[in-house]
Amino acid sequence: MSNYKKLRVWQISLDLVLDIYTLTKEFPDDEKFGLASQMRRASVSICSNIAEGAGRDTRGYFSNFLNYAKGSSCELETQLIIASKLGYISEEKTKVLIRQTVHIQGMLYRLTKSLK
Repeated sequence: MSNYKKLRVWQISLDLVLDIYTLTKEFPDDEKFGLASQMRRASVSICSNIAEGAGRDTRGYFSNFLNYAKGSSCELETQLIIASKLGYISEEKTKVLIRQTVHIQGMLYRLTKSLK
C-alpha cells in the first residue's frame, strides 16, 4: 500500500492535524511547550504512522503502524479531555474533535482488520 494519500483515514487524520493546530493557537502562552505541543505531536503522529506503515514492505508492518496511529489517537483523545477540563476548549468543540478522533480510531481498526 504505497499510495497512502488515497486512504480516507489518512485524509481525515490530516484534517484533524489542521484542526488541532488551529485550536492550540488559542491556548495560553504558558501551554506553548506543554499540552498544546503534545496535542500537535499526537495528531501529527496519527497521519505520519499511517504514511510510514503504508510505505513498509509487508501487511504486518503496515498493521503495526496502524496500531501506533490508533495509540496516538487515544493519546490525543485524552489530551482533548484534559484541555476541556482546564477550560482551554469549549465543551461543544471538545465533543466535535473527540467524535472525529473516535471516527479515525474506528477506521484504523477496520483497516487493520482488513489486512489480516
